[in-house]
Amino acid sequence: MDQLLSSPAIIQGLRKVEARIRRLSGSSTLPGINAGAERIVAAGGKRLRPALTLATSIALGKAPDRRVITAAACVELIHAGSLVHDDLMDRATERRGTRTLNAELGDGRALVIGDFMLARAGLAAITAVSRPVAEVLAATVVELAEGQFLETTDLFDPDRTQESALRSITGKTAALFRAGCLVAAVCAHASPEDRARMAAYGEKFGLIFQILDDLLDLTATSEQLGKPAGNDLRQGVYSLPLLMAGADVRELLGKPEMVDEVLRRLRAGRMADDTIEYCRGLASDAVAALPVIHDQEMASLLYGLPTAYIDRVAHLVRRPASPRRSSAALRWPPAPSARP
Repeated sequence: MDQLLSSPAIIQGLRKVEARIRRLSGSSTLPGINAGAERIVAAGGKRLRPALTLATSIALGKAPDRRVITAAACVELIHAGSLVHDDLMDRATERRGTRTLNAELGDGRALVIGDFMLARAGLAAITAVSRPVAEVLAATVVELAEGQFLETTDLFDPDRTQESALRSITGKTAALFRAGCLVAAVCAHASPEDRARMAAYGEKFGLIFQILDDLLDLTATSEQLGKPAGNDLRQGVYSLPLLMAGADVRELLGKPEMVDEVLRRLRAGRMADDTIEYCRGLASDAVAALPVIHDQEMASLLYGLPTAYIDRVAHLVRRPASPRRSSAALRWPPAPSARP
């Protein structure tokens, strides 16, 4: 991930994306909405989703122009707006070490600011990019809502299935990563096959991203996370890593007084190893989905990103990389222009 975000071409593109995000988030006629939206977009974040949009565009032979920059900004604006809604639903008071918008302004104002950001992204997509891109992003917002709703129906359910958890995170997280890659492919006028391949890559990486985020929620400290550790567990969100632990903790779920014991058991068991191994399988699938990429720098970055991200989290949870899958094997295809 660090390599992607430190690429000169990506850095240059992200500067333009950042400027576009600020213009869009500050475009309301109401200063209060602009101030609230500015707080969200200025709060930090890796800008990984727009970086993937830029990388996809370059990989498919199109230098990021105004349309690609705007599309990337729309993807990030949707992400930012969805975070406002997430914080509202979770009644969160802190994110990335700062007070959430709902804690600062109240639920009502936070809600409409989140709505504004989603709507502003859609308006920019239809007026400044293209109808097909706007359709992709609108469909993605539908998936975000459906994924989040599905999660709420499974709250505090000790019988939640891994399939249900996967369906939820595909909608609420992976769909936007998929969209970031797909809108770039649309702007690059890529073939239907290459669009589908890039969309599949984005979705698989998005699953990895969310699963590892859920793993960190169960294994990292509050200081590392910038929010309370084990928060999902306390909120009744039984994530895929927890469900993979199975019988080790199932009888303790739904008992607030046992949260610390659940975390202790999870950290002492094989949950982290099993989750990381599962993500390595997803990384293989992501790499296999990539189309032919002739730009060697972007090929290296896209082929290496899933495993590099997994290795980074594996280090954080102090688990060694699996010897059964070499991370080096996923960093570059057998030949620069060949599919793995």
